[in-house]
Amino acid sequence: MIANMLFVVVLGGALYTLLFWGFRTLPGESWQIAACIPRIRNADGRWDGLNLTWYGFFTATAYVLAVAVLLVLLSSIGVPPLLTLLMVLAVLVLCVPASRLIAGWVEGKRHTLTVGGASFVGLLAAPWVVLLAGAGSERFLGRPVEIMAVLAAMSISYALGEGIGRLACISFGCCYGKPLSDASPFVRKILGPFHFIFRGETKKIAYAHGLEGCPVIPVQGMTALLYTTAGLIGIVLFLEGCRTAAFILTLAITQAWRVLSEFLRADYRGEQPFSAYQAMALASVCYGLCLTFLFPEALPVGGADIKAGLASLLQQSVIIFLQVLWTALAFHTGRSSVTASRISIHVLKEKT
Repeated sequence: MIANMLFVVVLGGALYTLLFWGFRTLPGESWQIAACIPRIRNADGRWDGLNLTWYGFFTATAYVLAVAVLLVLLSSIGVPPLLTLLMVLAVLVLCVPASRLIAGWVEGKRHTLTVGGASFVGLLAAPWVVLLAGAGSERFLGRPVEIMAVLAAMSISYALGEGIGRLACISFGCCYGKPLSDASPFVRKILGPFHFIFRGETKKIAYAHGLEGCPVIPVQGMTALLYTTAGLIGIVLFLEGCRTAAFILTLAITQAWRVLSEFLRADYRGEQPFSAYQAMALASVCYGLCLTFLFPEALPVGGADIKAGLASLLQQSVIIFLQVLWTALAFHTGRSSVTASRISIHVLKEKT
C-alpha cells in the first residue's frame, strides 16, 4: 500500500509540475517550432527547411508515457512485457493512421490529426486485440490474461497520455477555446483568471481564427488537469484491485469531458452543432459499459506488485522499444506541413 501510494505521489508530482510549466510557457511564440532542417538549396543561397515542432516532441512524450504506465501496471499483475508491447503495437498500427484519416473525414483537411478519432478506434479494437493476445498467452505461456484488467490499464494510460499530450496542442495553438469575451458572465468569472493568450502568427489559433493575443478559455489546460487526475486516481484503484472501477472511471471522465469541452472550443470541428467527435465519445462510453458485462472482472482479484512493474522498465528490450517509439512518433507527428522556413547559413568570418 505504501509503495503504491508513493508511486502515485511521485508520478503525480512530476506530471503536475510539467503541466503548470507548460501552461505558463507554451503559449509563447518561441514554443511552436523546435528545429528547422535544411532540405533544398535555392538560387539565392538560402535553403527551404523542414520544420519540426514541439507538438511532435510532446505528442511522442505523451505516447511513451502512456506505454510506460501500461507496462508498469500490467507487469505489476504478471503480464509479460513482451505481450504488452505486442498489444501496444497492434493498437498503434490502427490508431496512428486513424488520427489523420478521421480528421480528414470530419474536418475535410488532409494536414491535421485527431486524438479523439484515434482513441475511438483504439477503444473499438482494444478488447479484441487483448482477447487474441490472451489466447496466445494461454496457449504458449500457459497463463491467461485478465481482459478487464488490461482494458483498465489501457484506459488509465490513455487518460494520462492524452492529459500530457494537451501540451502539444498548447505549443501548436490548436484545440483552442473560445474567446473569453464570447463566454457567459459565469464562465468569464470562473475561468477569467486562468485564460490563455497565444502569441505567434504561425500558431493555428492565429491563422485559423485571428485570435493571437486574445484571452481565450484555457480548454487545453482544463483537459490536461482533468485527464491527468483521472489517470492517477485510476492507478490507485487498479493497484488496489478495483480494475473495473478504474476502467469505468477513466473512460467516463475522459469521454464525458470530450463531449462537454467541445462546447467551449472555437477550433473547427465540422459543420454540425454536435460534432462527430462528440458522437464518438458518447458511443465510447456506451461501448465501454457493454465491455464490463462482456468481460467481467475475475474474482478474487489478485494484488499488484508495483516494484515488479517498475522493474519491467529497466529491461534492455523495453528501453530500446520506448526510444524507437518516441523517435518514430516525434518525427511522424512533428513534421509540420502547414508551416515553412527559409534558412540562411553563413560563416562568421570574425571567428575563423
